[in-house]
Amino acid sequence: MSINADPAKTSQPRRKGPLELRRKQAAVEMSDQHLLDTKGPGQFVHTDPWRVLRIQSEFVEGFGALADLGPAVSVFGSARTKPGSQYYEMGVEVGRHLAAAGVAVITGGGPGSMEAANRGTVEGNGVSVGLGIELPFEQGLNQWVDLGINFRYFFARKTMFVKYAQGFIVLPGGLGTLDELFEAMVLVQTRKVTSFPIVLLGVDFWGPMIEWIRGTLVAEGMVSEKDLDLIQLVDDPAEAVQRVLHEGITPSLNGEQRPE
Repeated sequence: MSINADPAKTSQPRRKGPLELRRKQAAVEMSDQHLLDTKGPGQFVHTDPWRVLRIQSEFVEGFGALADLGPAVSVFGSARTKPGSQYYEMGVEVGRHLAAAGVAVITGGGPGSMEAANRGTVEGNGVSVGLGIELPFEQGLNQWVDLGINFRYFFARKTMFVKYAQGFIVLPGGLGTLDELFEAMVLVQTRKVTSFPIVLLGVDFWGPMIEWIRGTLVAEGMVSEKDLDLIQLVDDPAEAVQRVLHEGITPSLNGEQRPE
């Protein structure tokens, strides 16, 4: 006689915007995928204008939830970082130091280094924020997020990381981390944001990338030598936090506002 498995345990839930879907409803299609698909059926010509309202709603919800957040720092890093590893513990320490300074922490809300920073913030009695994103098979926000917002669109989510933070601390990570890092560098380089420190944490990890930028991009004239001044490289979580506090938080509290 066969025993049917509990259906609640045979399918991982996934989020689609504010919704949580299970079993047959948990399809892998994503809103970003539909938005960027130019090969879809003809009816998308008529539905795309209405998609603007959904995009608008993500900005409205994000602005409303974070408007009163106060001083904050966005912390980035790999979702694959294992608990107990060196990079995970660095993330926890970053969260604790920021919480001790009365500064909120904003992460992508996922596992790994994001979870570590959120965890350290909660352990330090700080404000822990997670900005989740709709992805195939993603597990939702980590348990250390106090204020969580789920986004369908990357660009809406990335706006919140910059608009409501006074600086970035970047732990070792992969493509997503690099995307967020280089976008921030471009925004500072083009003066779309000012008084916005970007601190890389982990000399051994980030050092070779800095040398590649200097030895290839600068040497080939693709970027200026002074563009390297946009980022700072440290090994100590406490030092990373102090640099952000000094160059990002203090000017903001003194009334030096960044452009909207």
